[in-house]
Amino acid sequence: MTVTIQPTGICPADVLAVARGTAKVVLDPATLDAMATSRSIVDRIEAAGRPVYGVSTGFGALANTFVAPERRAELQHALIRSHAAGVGAPMPREVVRAMMLLRVRSLALGHSGVRPLVASALVDLLNHDVTPWVPEHGSLGASGDLAPLAHCALVLLGEGWVLGPDGQRLPAADVLRQAGLAPIELAAKEGLALINGTDGMLGMLLLAIDDAAHLFTMADVTAALAIEAMLGSDRPFLPELHAIRPHPGQGRSAANIHRLLQDSAVMDSHRDDVDHAVQDAYSMRCAPQVAGAARDTLDFVRTVAGRELLSVVDNPVVLPDGRVESTGNFHGAPLGFAADFLAIAAAEVGAIAERRVDRLLDVTRSRDLPAFLSPDAGVNSGLMIAQYTAAGIVAENRRLAAPASVDSLPTSGMQEDHVSMGWAAAKKLRTVLDNLTSLLAVELLAAVRGLQLRAPLTPSPAGRAAIAALGGIAGPPGPDVFLAPLMEAAREVVATPALRTAIEREIGTLD
Repeated sequence: MTVTIQPTGICPADVLAVARGTAKVVLDPATLDAMATSRSIVDRIEAAGRPVYGVSTGFGALANTFVAPERRAELQHALIRSHAAGVGAPMPREVVRAMMLLRVRSLALGHSGVRPLVASALVDLLNHDVTPWVPEHGSLGASGDLAPLAHCALVLLGEGWVLGPDGQRLPAADVLRQAGLAPIELAAKEGLALINGTDGMLGMLLLAIDDAAHLFTMADVTAALAIEAMLGSDRPFLPELHAIRPHPGQGRSAANIHRLLQDSAVMDSHRDDVDHAVQDAYSMRCAPQVAGAARDTLDFVRTVAGRELLSVVDNPVVLPDGRVESTGNFHGAPLGFAADFLAIAAAEVGAIAERRVDRLLDVTRSRDLPAFLSPDAGVNSGLMIAQYTAAGIVAENRRLAAPASVDSLPTSGMQEDHVSMGWAAAKKLRTVLDNLTSLLAVELLAAVRGLQLRAPLTPSPAGRAAIAALGGIAGPPGPDVFLAPLMEAAREVVATPALRTAIEREIGTLD
């Protein structure tokens, strides 16, 4: 696949193809023209000697310091070196690649005043699989992701660090030489244009949107399996009950769960049982209300990310009429709010899943399943401690759901006196989603054990597919085994599309 950068921008699928795939990147000729036109305006300003922020002045609190023409290239290089001040573990390759592609997109919109050479150099890094080492700490999401983007830009200069294939830190100069790439020299405005913007937090948000979309569907799957194993009712998921509360995500989630519960001998076994519970517990009956609200939150976040993909987030910006104007478009508040909102929603999807796990394991509430889903409870503990793990993860997700975007620390001599913390919000969102994967894995494992223990009753097509996916690894219920490998295997089943694909072959596409 090839992703072509147009002067009108790119789409989320392009970002995923480059960040997580092997897509090559090319610059459309119209993009090169737009950047060249923008650059010519900067060149005219330089020739006229007018003081313009970032072109002929210092940065931040030094915005009123005039820089002589002969030192302006030096200014841009010094900016990159000083701002590459991050610390901590390296960000994942997919995040850095998304960030670089989005920076190319930003330059390609033709409002940054850089030469096409600069965007081409970033494209060369992507196409040669050269990934800068970007530390996790450094961005406040105020003038965008200054420190992370500076670590990327430093590699263009032949300085800084590159992420090696085994996670090691390598000198950028050596890696560029091996790839046949030469460092570039920056001209006026170009260093600032490489680091001012929301590309890091937007990249993480786009990756999180993709992950959340899959996980919210898998949450419907694991909820349906748990409800089936607990002899729950499918009546609360009838479409007419959700039409009278028309939240779109709720209706989609309920439709998924209802369809997943059909054609099940387990469900049929208690449909006419007068002793069966009149109403299931909230964690069962209200599954679509919680997961559906999360889906609606995700739709909002998609809208925010889509707008940001169309946005010029540099500062200052070069306008077609020749003006260079300062803006606040680099401020990450829209993305920080969205990331925090999605983290709250994802944390609750995991929390209600853990409550279903607890019910499945509790002999007083699981409707005749053995304690902790062990056929020989007492000597054996079954999945008791798997629920402990889930409870601990739920507690961590609740801490991570506390919003980062309400925090702010002034910087740069009070010039940058309100910051968004959007980088932190997006980074912790990814952790919440990773934790949600583990929580759904525990629910999947518990539900499969419960359905196995309902034999000889035949479960739904979804239940049979889940047993097939995990049964070869977990085996039938029996004496205790080393659980951690089973939980890792369940995580893989939740995170990848194989189980969902197998279910959809039987019952049709899930929303």
